[in-house]
Amino acid sequence: QVQLVESGGGLVQPGGSLRLSCAASGLTPENDGIGWFRQAPGKDKEFVAAIGWFDEDQHYNDAMKGRFTISRDNTENTVYLQMDSLKSEDTAVYSCAATLGPLVRPTTTGEYDYWGQGTQVTVSS
Repeated sequence: QVQLVESGGGLVQPGGSLRLSCAASGLTPENDGIGWFRQAPGKDKEFVAAIGWFDEDQHYNDAMKGRFTISRDNTENTVYLQMDSLKSEDTAVYSCAATLGPLVRPTTTGEYDYWGQGTQVTVSS
C-alpha cells in the first residue's frame, strides 16, 4: 500500500520561497512517477511538475518552469518541490501523486494511482 504525505506548505509573501515535501511509503521501483498538482478554490486541479525514478525524467507546467524545481531522494522515498518567486496566483492546495508504472502522461490526473491529502500554500502580503 502506497501512502503519500505532503508537508511544507504555509503562508509566504509574494516573491518568497517554499519547499514542499512528499514522503512516500510503500513505493517500489515500479512506482516510477511522482507528480505534483495544485487546486485553487473554484478551479480544476492543475498539473505542476512530475519526476520519474531518475532525476533526468522531469516534466513541468510551462507556466511554472523556471520558478519551480522538482527533485527526489530515492533513499528517503521523498520528492521535493522547490517553489521560488511565488505569486499570489500560486495560492492553492498542493498534492502529490504516485503512479504504478513509468510516467507516460505525467500531466494527466488519471495517470496516477495514489494521492496525498494535500498541503495549503498561501501567497499573500
